[in-house]
Amino acid sequence: MTKLQKMFSVLSSFAAVIMTSGVALAAEGVAAKGDGAFMAGAVAIGISLAAIGGTFSQGKVGAAALEGISRNPSAADKVFVPMILGLAFIESLVLFTWVLMFLLLGKL
Repeated sequence: MTKLQKMFSVLSSFAAVIMTSGVALAAEGVAAKGDGAFMAGAVAIGISLAAIGGTFSQGKVGAAALEGISRNPSAADKVFVPMILGLAFIESLVLFTWVLMFLLLGKL
């Protein structure tokens, strides 16, 4: 991973946390009438960040598992189950974000 990729990773993680913390701690029913477009934009950005992050993470998990199997083919059985579990956990986080964002969109 290059220095630019690491910096992008850290900055995008920081931005995702900053964007969602205000929404998570907001009181219910406090939004003004003009905040609908802002909330819809925030939901779109949140879903897209979750999808992009999940895609990159699943790609790295798959690449690491295939590299491990190619270096030691006899370990394929031992690598396969943790890889599937890792992919399932990553996908569950993406789906959780998707559901959460649609719940927030319903608060409009």
